Amino acid sequence: MSDNLRTVATGHAHSARGLFVDGEHRPSADSRSMEIRSPGTGKLIGSVTLCSIDDVDLAVRSSHKAFLAKDWAGMSVRTRARLVNKLADVLENNLDELFELETLNNGRPVRETRAQLSRIPDLFRYNAGLALARRDSVIPVEGDYLTYTKRVPVGVVANVTPFNHPLLIASRNIAPALASGCTTVVKPSEYTPLTTLRLAELFIEAGLPPGAFNVVTGDGATTGKALTNHQMIRKLVLTGGTEAGRLAGAAAASNFARQTLELGGKTPVVVFDDFNVDQAVNYAAFGAFVGAGQTCVCAARHIVQRAIYREFVDKLAEKAKAIKVGDPFDPATQMGPVISERQRSRVLEYVRIGNAEGARLVAGGAVPTDLPSDQGFFVQPTVFADVTPAMRIAQEEVFGPFTVVIPFDTEEHAIAIANDSPYGLAAAIRTRDVARAHRVAERIEAGIVWVNDHHRVDAASPWGGFKLSGTGREFGQESFDAYFDVKATMVNVGDQPFDWFDMSARNVRLN
Repeated sequence: MSDNLRTVATGHAHSARGLFVDGEHRPSADSRSMEIRSPGTGKLIGSVTLCSIDDVDLAVRSSHKAFLAKDWAGMSVRTRARLVNKLADVLENNLDELFELETLNNGRPVRETRAQLSRIPDLFRYNAGLALARRDSVIPVEGDYLTYTKRVPVGVVANVTPFNHPLLIASRNIAPALASGCTTVVKPSEYTPLTTLRLAELFIEAGLPPGAFNVVTGDGATTGKALTNHQMIRKLVLTGGTEAGRLAGAAAASNFARQTLELGGKTPVVVFDDFNVDQAVNYAAFGAFVGAGQTCVCAARHIVQRAIYREFVDKLAEKAKAIKVGDPFDPATQMGPVISERQRSRVLEYVRIGNAEGARLVAGGAVPTDLPSDQGFFVQPTVFADVTPAMRIAQEEVFGPFTVVIPFDTEEHAIAIANDSPYGLAAAIRTRDVARAHRVAERIEAGIVWVNDHHRVDAASPWGGFKLSGTGREFGQESFDAYFDVKATMVNVGDQPFDWFDMSARNVRLN
């Protein structure tokens, strides 16, 4: 099974080109390209265009033209909803191909990829439902006026996506963009463009008007900068690091584009002593090591009540050591590689930092010794114990299979540690005390809080962070509404004469 999946996926990988505009692959204005390597083997699987400023301009202007075109701008709400539902069906019918390609391109185990991608069609169906259910308002105002609002789609949306969840994160913004009547230009990560390019092809085949969904590939410094700086972009959606968010956000702000930015995180997980330790450890391993820890909501800081601290540390270390790391196409694999050699070096550097800071390494911290040393970007699931909140390994985002354990004594102490971070994307609480769960959730500074769970999403539930973790929300009604501008219209329904400059007039309303 492993060899067959890899062969099929590799065939799709080599067919990608990278500049997808007006429903077809286009030659670039520049001849430069970028290599794509599979994290599971380190081997070359294809190349894509490094799109230039001119390429990006072509893509954005195409999407702007499509936004204004009669067959898109004039499409009825019900017709648009039917189209978005059709896109969901097409996506669902091609999931096997897409999860194979994504596993090849970003190294997540087949089991993980299949489980995640199977949720994506629901995003499109949910947003199609929101389009149908959308209602504008009639507002009671003073005087003889009928005042009503109408939401109008903002225009061209720049969608900059990361390598860790290529298709999911692209789709959670493609879906509301298309359902609202916007058009979009997507720039996938230079590491993982393959499934986004394939999705664009599938959607055109399904009947999406050319130009409504264009793709530009390349790096952040060239392609990303050109896209976020483009004057025709009316909304920027970006998932990435906090520094990338600052740069892209500043560029988009110069054109007063709306922004939804999902950035870094250092998720705290508060474990109280009334919660079953074995279950807490299972959640810890899932939260810390799914996706090889390359998620913005990775369970990075386990803040554990002192009465169960030692038992928790010992069992988490044992659990981490037992996780099977290896070939992402092998159904028995439980954790795959990190995305690149550069990312692996970053994780290993934080192991060095943790040791130098005096933390106790209880699991991992090295490259696996039972795998070929020249194949893939693998690193062991890593756990540090006896960590203090001020240590760098407790403050800085690692973005790999790396977690720390910190003891606490009181509820106040736990909340203080959890909030001692520049980030505020997500948090989790483990307790059987219902009142405590709500009390602590209320006080933790995070946009997403899970009680007795981790990493759960739903198309209807808002997703986004506080502090340096970004601005705006994805998923839910909140996301859909952010793709519109609101127009207010006031109609004078009275018949009273009006002449402001008639000096004999009395009680004339100014505004």
